[in-house]
Amino acid sequence: MKLNTSRFGEIEILEDDIVIFKDGIFGFENIKRFTILNIEENNPLMWLLAIDDPELAFVIIRPFEFNPNYSLNLADKDAEELDLEAPEDSDIFAIVVVPEDPSKMTANLQGPIVINTKKKIGKQVISTNPKHKLKHYILEEMQKYLG
Repeated sequence: MKLNTSRFGEIEILEDDIVIFKDGIFGFENIKRFTILNIEENNPLMWLLAIDDPELAFVIIRPFEFNPNYSLNLADKDAEELDLEAPEDSDIFAIVVVPEDPSKMTANLQGPIVINTKKKIGKQVISTNPKHKLKHYILEEMQKYLG
């Protein structure tokens, strides 16, 4: 399928690369189909592009990229809705906010995106870990953990 986007131009999306979010993303519950775009190789920042509205895209990052100690305890209900059978079948992302000063970009670890990579099912979940906040300063945490 071809998509025309103002941000990325015309791109080809394979059916196998489409992830279904039954409940959408918080604030965008009516949008159910997304894909992940990795525009630059070796760049930890990627895009979660809405297939149903190609003008909508979120910058995302795997939390492990800036916090190697990150862990998420997935609620049983969320694991069931994702149809997850094993943790290795999942991938976790945080939505990134990039302000005018990119050195202040933050990642939302309180509402991570979990994807069942085998079955292409996605869900934004709520982390109950009190250490997971709405705003984690990515570069500060990278410096803290990676030196």
